[in-house]
Amino acid sequence: MSRPLIALPARFSTSASALRYRAEVAARALVEAVWRGGGEPFVMHPADPAGAAARLARCDGVLLPGGGDLHPRHYGAADEHEALYDVDEEQDAFDLAVAEHALASGLPLLAVCRGLQVVNVVRGGTLRQHMDAEHRHLVHPVAVDPGTLLAKILDAGEARASCYHHQDLEVLGRGLAVTARAADGVIEGVEYADPGREAGWFLGVQWHPEDTAATDPAQQALFTALVTASAP
Repeated sequence: MSRPLIALPARFSTSASALRYRAEVAARALVEAVWRGGGEPFVMHPADPAGAAARLARCDGVLLPGGGDLHPRHYGAADEHEALYDVDEEQDAFDLAVAEHALASGLPLLAVCRGLQVVNVVRGGTLRQHMDAEHRHLVHPVAVDPGTLLAKILDAGEARASCYHHQDLEVLGRGLAVTARAADGVIEGVEYADPGREAGWFLGVQWHPEDTAATDPAQQALFTALVTASAP
């Protein structure tokens, strides 16, 4: 049987030693997690946001990965915090277009870290540009609400989350519900508030499940669930 094709927008990189110059990259841990889950990773060139829907027509699911910060203007912020990093308007435009199409069309979508923030902004939510206490280089427990899609996939009420983010969700977007939080109250998981009224499968986590997916079956289960939901 053919593997479901999972779109994975590439990230711009200022350099890559093996390629000598500027590059477009996808985290190997993400690609491998999709492959282990039974999917075929399809790394997309992040250009032509207007054509994103047509380009995604061949895909069965989407993995929206982490990366740099969204420009604050996308969620109505007038000022830019000095801690913002790797802001790229081309990357923003493509990610926003991919998320908007996936949500509108019902294309199964797993959104990780920045990816979750992009989804929240597409749904009219906002971000806190810089947290008082960053979740960088941090592995910590996350409490998961029982009965949620996230709890069912993890098969647990708690997860060990590997985090690397200095921003988090502030105002939650339309139709979304919080499904997991860190001990300090930071939102760590989001899904549809009423899945029956939405077009398709969506799950978002603020942490990086790919960091530990190779050794933690619960984290790998997130990627496997995306592939399963994407099966034609």
